[in-house]
Amino acid sequence: MFKARIIVTGATGKTGSVVVSELLRASYPVRAMVHREDRRSARLKALGAEIAVADMSDVERIAAALKDVQRAYYCPPFDPYMIQGAVAFAVAAREARLEHIVGMTQWLASPSHWSLLTRQHWLADRLFSMLPGVAHTILNPGFFADAYFVTMGLAAHLGLYPWIFGDSRNAPPSNEDIGRVAAAALMDPVRHAGKSYRPTGPKLLGAAAIGEAIGRALGRSVRVVPTPTWMFMKGARLAGYPIELMSGVRYYIDDHKRGAFELGAPTTDVLEVTGRPAEDFETIARRYAQFMVAPISPGFNFDRYDRELRAPFPAEPWFAPESGIWRREHIITDAVKPAPGREPRPSASRRVPA
Repeated sequence: MFKARIIVTGATGKTGSVVVSELLRASYPVRAMVHREDRRSARLKALGAEIAVADMSDVERIAAALKDVQRAYYCPPFDPYMIQGAVAFAVAAREARLEHIVGMTQWLASPSHWSLLTRQHWLADRLFSMLPGVAHTILNPGFFADAYFVTMGLAAHLGLYPWIFGDSRNAPPSNEDIGRVAAAALMDPVRHAGKSYRPTGPKLLGAAAIGEAIGRALGRSVRVVPTPTWMFMKGARLAGYPIELMSGVRYYIDDHKRGAFELGAPTTDVLEVTGRPAEDFETIARRYAQFMVAPISPGFNFDRYDRELRAPFPAEPWFAPESGIWRREHIITDAVKPAPGREPRPSASRRVPA
């Protein structure tokens, strides 16, 4: 029986590698698109994937990578020029006459969000949905579970778990569940075309529940410690996280505090699409262990980054729960409002880059 050839972008990443493995297990021919050949791409090749090396914004290489391909998992790189790559991919997808794109986006995606990348995700979603003759399925997860393991090392070594999200909650999904949802959608375009899925974990969890789950996974008592965002950012810089990533994360932390990830969660999308229940947070926690410290050192200079980027900025930026467009597109009624007592909107210095 003929099986469509499927290209997976970001194939060595957190979800892309899972998509590749799931498709190969189901005997689909897979072309794994990677930024460079390394040990990770070699592992995918050993599993049976064909390797294509291409930068997402290189139209000619993207077009070559999509030759003889029928379906695609589009997982964009997290960089300020993501929309350029999305346009390049859309041009190549139409020329290749793709039949189906499963696109990774964000639960927060909206046109006037504070984050440049989140605004670009919203545009890319619309771009792919307008491609004639190409079915489009959206994956829009919120905070992944592994985001809560960045400071897990402190819990492992000191019994302290920093918490930067106030009294808000989330039902975080695993990378594996997100990848399995994407793979299942790619295998059955007719069923999933035009749909939007939000993979989540099975239960909403706050600081105490997440701390307890991490403690059980580590086999020790763990105390949750409320931590200011600036201290977390210093640790992130020391650990080598790129400023283009953390420039968006600073806003996502505020969204989290405002309850953006509580709205509409948890979902049953993982079970309904894959036939398997979503992994619980403690199961996921047992797979992770990282150590990060935050000594006295300079933090990110976000104001300078914004000035140097010179990116367009909304005249009236909003966090997701405050955006009328976001609430309408996510079917959030006025009767469902973010919990009171959230932090105020950012200061004027964070509104419009000079």
